[in-house]
Amino acid sequence: MNTTTPQRNPYLIPLVIVTALFFMWGALTALNDVLIPHLKGVFELNYTQAMLVQFCFFSAYFVVSIPAGQLISHIGYQRGIVCGLTVAALGCLLFYPAASSEIYWVFLLALFVLASGITVLQVSANPYVTTLGAPETSASRLVLTQSFNSLGTTIAPALGSFLILANGNKTPEEIAALSSTALEAYKTSEAQAVQGPYLMLAATLFIMAVIFAVIKLPAITHALQKTHTGVLQNFKETLWKFPNLRLGTIGIFVYVGAEVSIGSILVSYFSQDSIAGMTEESAGYYVSLYWMFAMIGRFIGAAVMLRIKPAYALAFNSITAIALLLMTTTSSGSFAMWTILLVGLCNSIMFPTIFSIAVSGLGEHTSHGSGILCMAIVGGAIIPVIFGVFADSIGIQMAFLLPALCYAYIAYYGLQSIKNI
Repeated sequence: MNTTTPQRNPYLIPLVIVTALFFMWGALTALNDVLIPHLKGVFELNYTQAMLVQFCFFSAYFVVSIPAGQLISHIGYQRGIVCGLTVAALGCLLFYPAASSEIYWVFLLALFVLASGITVLQVSANPYVTTLGAPETSASRLVLTQSFNSLGTTIAPALGSFLILANGNKTPEEIAALSSTALEAYKTSEAQAVQGPYLMLAATLFIMAVIFAVIKLPAITHALQKTHTGVLQNFKETLWKFPNLRLGTIGIFVYVGAEVSIGSILVSYFSQDSIAGMTEESAGYYVSLYWMFAMIGRFIGAAVMLRIKPAYALAFNSITAIALLLMTTTSSGSFAMWTILLVGLCNSIMFPTIFSIAVSGLGEHTSHGSGILCMAIVGGAIIPVIFGVFADSIGIQMAFLLPALCYAYIAYYGLQSIKNI
């Protein structure tokens, strides 16, 4: 009598291990939503100046993504992950001297280094996940791992509010009443509030780097770019050879810009008397809801997209996001607050769906295509600064029309992708 032993999925354990990376870079990215209002108060910045936090953080994706793609093609995904974790840990360590010096541009430098490490992780882990299983389930698989990215973004703002914003709840009137000596001591204390949290993050990242250096992961080679005729030449050939990648690159640009703009401004938005009149610390906890909705939506989306085409889900979510943004610009109070928070639910499947559609069919160009898409995350640097300019000139509420335009393009991309499937 012949018996057969069921084959265990060889990619299950590697997928679980790599998913931890998505959690970590989600947490590190979402901490910016707490860091922005914190540094805005410490350095007395306007919205445009405060959004330079996101400019320096996300500009790293533009500067580092293509070199990172080339690096991964030489050293492989696993070593690329170790490299990314190490660089990100060094960026976290830089927050200590930045806080001690109380110089804004040193904080911005630390953020750039931290984001450079995260960029290498993105270029390594996103395509690696798409290859850990059947091609037809790659979108669902990437959405599932991105769900844990959302878990990180959900926890980080609440934890950051407790660790960073909790001691900074003085009103403008109370701050104005401080003597010059007391004011200087208060601002020093506020600047140094970031040291402990970022030192803990640095230690965690270094430990993860050691773990990824010693464990054995499956060697995926077919998705690596085999030609090395120069970064710019490969960039042109890959981008212009695949129209869906070209449209997807714009999609990633506007999506990240919209998502980051909204998340970055929520603390200030909810602090307004016409919306919720919250303290910054309390508002920071509500920012966690924005990211929690994205997490919930990704778990739902991972299941739904096994049954319907991802492009349909992308178009539906984009149109819903536009409707919610129009509602928040024309209302006030709790209704305006909850409609903007629910945009997080719409965001849930957008990044992984745009990414997986864009890299579909790239073959040996997958690594370079991933680099191009990650480079497009620079939208998170540019669009929030424009949003800040609008917030300074026409107010936060009307500035939400900018991300609404971004979602309009994503809806177009989803509809175009349906035609191409």
